[in-house]
Amino acid sequence: MNDITITGSTGVIGRRAVREVVARKGGSKYRAPRVAPRRTVAPHFGRPRAQALAVAGGWFESVAEAQRRAKRALPRSVYLALLAGSEAGVTLADNVAALGELGFAPHVAGQPQQRALETTVMGQQLALPVLISPTGVQAVHPDGEVAVARAAAARGTAIGLSSFASKPIEEVIAANPKTFFQVYWAGSRDQLSERLQRAAAAGAAGLIVTLDWSFSHSRDWGSPPIPERLDAQAILKQLPGAITRPRWLAAWARSGGPPDLTVPNMATGGTPAPTFFGAYGEWMQTPPASWDDLRWLREQWDGPLMVKGIMRADDARRAVEIGASAISVSNHGGNNLDGTPGSIRALPGIVAAVGDQVEVVLDGGIRRGGDVVKALALGARAVMIGRAYLWGLAAAGQAGVENVLDIMRNGIDSALLGLARASVTELSPDDLLIAPGFAHGLDQR
Repeated sequence: MNDITITGSTGVIGRRAVREVVARKGGSKYRAPRVAPRRTVAPHFGRPRAQALAVAGGWFESVAEAQRRAKRALPRSVYLALLAGSEAGVTLADNVAALGELGFAPHVAGQPQQRALETTVMGQQLALPVLISPTGVQAVHPDGEVAVARAAAARGTAIGLSSFASKPIEEVIAANPKTFFQVYWAGSRDQLSERLQRAAAAGAAGLIVTLDWSFSHSRDWGSPPIPERLDAQAILKQLPGAITRPRWLAAWARSGGPPDLTVPNMATGGTPAPTFFGAYGEWMQTPPASWDDLRWLREQWDGPLMVKGIMRADDARRAVEIGASAISVSNHGGNNLDGTPGSIRALPGIVAAVGDQVEVVLDGGIRRGGDVVKALALGARAVMIGRAYLWGLAAAGQAGVENVLDIMRNGIDSALLGLARASVTELSPDDLLIAPGFAHGLDQR
């Protein structure tokens, strides 16, 4: 998923807006660069409540339905921000399409009566192999990342918290101790050290460093502009779109006001939290990280560290060399260099290159439990989801995120049953139908 996709009430970042903010800051010229039905109802709720939710329309049975409800619930600009993507959307589409190209090879007898879904990622015990991917500035719901963290905790899994999140790391960790703090190579080494020290003091369970971003903002379908702040003038401009979504508007009114487009986890030196654009401008003007920079970052963090954005075997091996605990095979949810293949295509070659030297997770295109099983069969330890949980958050707040995680759990369990696997750890490529050329040559790099 797109770590820095801004999900504020005004949509995705626009080139003109970034250019203006960077110019105002004296920077260089802009470089365009409730539970799902199953044989056994999930133990968190009883069947009467599940049935009541279904009748009331609060429960949804698929991520596709969560997306439809999110589209109805959110102002158009916010919904488009969740879709995001870049340029022609080739990578955005292939993340999903590539998963659809993989088939299953099921059995019809001898299936295990019980299936185990548990795994571990970066030292954290997880009840299912699905983690929350970090996403930025969540104006989808007033409770934002705190609601997501609570949902993940209720379902026994971990959350990645973006540096560009709308909620402070301390509040999110209080809601879910299984929180991995995500950073970008932005600012000076002193500023980075300060952010890491804050994360460590708050009790972050691990660190995620995201590298898959090339500051590409052009979209063939257009990118709504976004203000630096939602002041009175900006609110009036956005009101026509928001007023057509009264439930969303009322939720923010009850919370005390419109979305705050600041990013508290990027504050350093005792200064107030910068705006999203202020922090984004700082990131744009920071020279890209080298492998020596990443080695230094690894040395600053006394705990598990994931390198996110790997799409090549040689980069995966370099991540192992600098001491990464885990890598995420990811193309930033299709928001990076368009034309990059779907992340699942890169997974087999990367797993073959690094073996068991590092934990491998997949991020991109996951919409159902069967997708999770496909990734695990190709060697991933777990997956990360982004748009799926944001759609759930838009549809029903914390309960909607729990609903999405239950959909994933139920789908994983059903796939394990059909494949006659007693545990997610037993999955292998033999469980899949993989067409020749599926990896598009990525496995040779």
